[in-house]
Amino acid sequence: MMETLFPGISHLQNIHPLVVHFPIAFLTGSVFFYLLALVSRKEALANTALALLITGALAAAAAVGTGLYAEPGVMVSHSVRERLLSVHKQLMIATLVLSMALALWATAKRPFPQKGRAIFFLLLIILMAVLSVGADYGARMVYDYNAGGNACSQPIDFTK
Repeated sequence: MMETLFPGISHLQNIHPLVVHFPIAFLTGSVFFYLLALVSRKEALANTALALLITGALAAAAAVGTGLYAEPGVMVSHSVRERLLSVHKQLMIATLVLSMALALWATAKRPFPQKGRAIFFLLLIILMAVLSVGADYGARMVYDYNAGGNACSQPIDFTK
C-alpha cells in the first residue's frame, strides 16, 4: 500500500532524507521568531520561538539519529567520506548539541532569557551558521556524489 501511495519511498535506502528538512525549518523559524520577539517585545512571539526551538532540537535528534544509522550504507568513495561525510556529521552533531542546550536554557528562563540575552542571540546565530554549513555538506554529497543512492539510476514508473 505504501508503495502505491508513495512510490518514491520504495527507492530510499534510509529515512534520513525524509527528516533532515524539519530541523532546518524549525530552527530557522525559531531564530526568525526570536528576532521578531526582540524587536516587537511581544511575549507571544517568544513563546512561538521557544516552541520552534524545542521542536527543532527534537527534529535535529531524529535527523542525527537517522544519519548515524544510515552512515555505514552511504555509497561514496573514501575521499568523499573523509572530506564531506565526516565534516557533515560533526557539524550536524554540533547543531544538535547547540540546539538542545539553547532549548534547555530558553525553557529554564521561559520564554526568553533576560540575563545573557546577547549571548543567547549570538549562540542562535552560531547555530544557524553551523546548521547551514552542515546542511550544505550534506547537499553536496547528495547532488555532487549521488550519496542518496540509486534513485536517479532507476526511474520511477508513475503509470502503474
